[in-house]
Amino acid sequence: MRHLQRTIKAVIYEGDESGYVGSCFDLPVVTQGKTLDEVVSNLKEAIELHFEGEDPAEMGYVENPAILITYEVDAVYARA
Repeated sequence: MRHLQRTIKAVIYEGDESGYVGSCFDLPVVTQGKTLDEVVSNLKEAIELHFEGEDPAEMGYVENPAILITYEVDAVYARA
């Protein structure tokens, strides 16, 4: 029996020009948005569209997997 993933892992980071970019690690899904709320909403919609009409198990996922999103930030160092 094949183990199915329960979580889709994604990362959000600041775009080069402006706004934010959201990208999945194991799915070919990338999107963007002007705000964090917009990019999260767009990411969820893009994932739904990716799975539309497909059997999630064939892609290695359970039905209705959770989405785990990490937000990348630049390191800031205190100056003395």
